[in-house]
Amino acid sequence: MLKKLLLSPWTALLTLVLVLGIRVADPTFVESVRLRYFDTLITSKEPTVNNIVTVNIDEASLDKYGQWPLPRAEYAKIIKDLYDRGAGLVVLNVLMADTDRTGGDGTLANALKNYPVILGSVPSDKTKNSPRVPGSAVLGPEYLDQIIQYPGLIANVPQLENSAAGVGIVSTLPEVDGVNRRMPLIVTVDGKLYPALSLETLRVAAQDSTFQVKLFEGGVEKMRIPKFGPITTDPLGRVWIDWSQESRSFGLTQLPKDLMGAIVIIGPTAAGISNPVPTSKGAVFPHEVQAAVIGTMVNGVVIQRPDYADGAEIIALLVFGLLLIFLSRWTYVGICATVVIVGAVVPGTMYAFTNWLILSDATAISFGLILVALHTYGVKFVSEFLQKMQIKKQFGSYVNPTIVERLQQHPELIKLGGEKKLLSVVMTDMRNFTALGESYGEAGVEDFTKVMNSYMTALSVPILKNDGTLIKFIGDASLHIHGAPIDDANHPVNAVRTALEMIEAVKGFNAELAALGKPPVGMGAGVNTGEIVVGNIGAKSKFGYDVLGDPVSLAARLESQTKGYGVLMIISENTAKYVEGIYPLWELDNIAVKGKKEPVRIFAIEEATDEHKSFLEAYYAGNWTKALKLVPACKAAKPAMEKYYDAMAERLSDGVPKVWNGFYVATSK
Repeated sequence: MLKKLLLSPWTALLTLVLVLGIRVADPTFVESVRLRYFDTLITSKEPTVNNIVTVNIDEASLDKYGQWPLPRAEYAKIIKDLYDRGAGLVVLNVLMADTDRTGGDGTLANALKNYPVILGSVPSDKTKNSPRVPGSAVLGPEYLDQIIQYPGLIANVPQLENSAAGVGIVSTLPEVDGVNRRMPLIVTVDGKLYPALSLETLRVAAQDSTFQVKLFEGGVEKMRIPKFGPITTDPLGRVWIDWSQESRSFGLTQLPKDLMGAIVIIGPTAAGISNPVPTSKGAVFPHEVQAAVIGTMVNGVVIQRPDYADGAEIIALLVFGLLLIFLSRWTYVGICATVVIVGAVVPGTMYAFTNWLILSDATAISFGLILVALHTYGVKFVSEFLQKMQIKKQFGSYVNPTIVERLQQHPELIKLGGEKKLLSVVMTDMRNFTALGESYGEAGVEDFTKVMNSYMTALSVPILKNDGTLIKFIGDASLHIHGAPIDDANHPVNAVRTALEMIEAVKGFNAELAALGKPPVGMGAGVNTGEIVVGNIGAKSKFGYDVLGDPVSLAARLESQTKGYGVLMIISENTAKYVEGIYPLWELDNIAVKGKKEPVRIFAIEEATDEHKSFLEAYYAGNWTKALKLVPACKAAKPAMEKYYDAMAERLSDGVPKVWNGFYVATSK
């Protein structure tokens, strides 16, 4: 038994569970690999031209303007020069938290009043100067603690802070591997909301007085600049940086004559002054990062990693893993499926990014499925080799070599037993069988047999038509299933459809009986859905394809109850929940069938009425007097269910049982 278990391809489930466990735990190395894959997707995007210019304060600039930091009067000249060259908006990504040593703060402040300039401030452990709180409209301010928070903020000197057209935060939020891929657009400091430099630049460029943020318990729900439009972020208020944004770059001493209305971002690049930050594109200076972020938003590029992505990828790994293990029973089919699925994962994720800018991970799924496949086929090949050797040893001297070869190719043919599957069962029984038999008498047994064969043929047509499996005929009764051996995702619906068509087939059969001058017959059907053992069941010397299980017995009990409820078919609540919305459901009763203690709700296929709902409400509540009074109105509303109401009225007239728990206990099968 242990040997058989160890050599089963289903032991690959252990590998699948291990892979899934690692993916769910998502350790740093797994996340890092995933993020590196995202880097590949993002950096492979076709370049996008934007009207953004970065101006570098490089070594040549220091040679011209003097040592760092530059005198602020020089910044005033630079700003005026940029606007004279046609700049649309200037962003000065240089923090000026202390008074200018050369006394140029007043000169720069006047320049800031005359020309719109965005300044930057930097988060810190403590606040320095008086940060300028920008205009913002926040819905759900009680959820401000759900976004990125800093204890303090280093602002520019007040004279400059208050003269600028806008002030934005310059901050990064590296991923687990230290690489900056997503930039926060908003942060909170001391309970106040501050925009990032990029967001503030867009606000000023749009000539808007505020930006708007809607928060919820998960973080950022919506963000927009009214005159610019909505901006899509993750719950932390971050955007993925599109590194395909191509900005023009110039040294401060080599500016073009015409900046063509561009957003101009000034920042230091001279050695020892500013350190590049690690990004998907490599080491990039901070103002170049800001240019990419602004370009991403201006061009409406929304790279997204949906909230459901992790769950979807884990489910995909699980489903594909189970599928590959299942398909391994057909070796070549399974191998082809493995190649196709694994081979399609990377192109699929690339397609999703290229067409919808959705970041989805191919690494965990690909590597996980490869490991599962290696385990599956490693075990399978060993198992099949040992089985073939055993079969050859046992049968090689006793049967035709052709049979031995077939058994070696398909060892499962000599296995005995079944499997447990969710199936739908239909049990039927002929009504008026006795009268039909008596009409033929003892001398007409042969003709009666022919008629019964015709009846069974009529019933089998809808069964086979709807991919059912006829298990057996038992006298005038029949048993068939849906969902095995061929899998059928819609087996409950097909079971109900088949039962209805069988009832219609009996009507056609009655036309044959009428032509022979014989009495008509009817048919009752019970339909149930549940987990059933199905397969080659029996003795070693004699077995057949059959079903076992309590759901089969319940189907038989439901069929026997059809007469008592005046209907031709009863389906269980297990089946009803699958067919609801496809077929109308008429709740008949809540009944504990013979031999069962637990009740089951039973249904007919009929459109329910408001009168019937009132009837059931009174019936279940034990108010049988009220229910009985409702019967005439119920019949009038639904004449087709008259027999049902007659049967229920007869029960109700006996009065409520001493013990009534809201369900009827059947006393007969």
